[in-house]
Amino acid sequence: MSSSPPPAPYADLLAHLTRTSALGPRDAAHVVAEVLAYFSETTADFVRRRHAELQARGLTNEQIFSRITEELPGRRVVAPELSARQLRRIVYG
Repeated sequence: MSSSPPPAPYADLLAHLTRTSALGPRDAAHVVAEVLAYFSETTADFVRRRHAELQARGLTNEQIFSRITEELPGRRVVAPELSARQLRRIVYG
């Protein structure tokens, strides 16, 4: 996931992380930016990313779509229930 520096409203969080952890300011900013990018991921982007990750591990589409279906309700913003067909359309168009 590629990320840019976190917006200014997170200055307090960055200060907190550098105070309470071994992270320096640059590393703290990187961690916050990565977390923000992760939680900003759309359902479609999540499905595509997870499909590619699981496919690289050698899982079949049937296994992949079953796993993604199980994972979607655990996302920060719960995605609508998607069928295997809808998941395929997200991945393959």
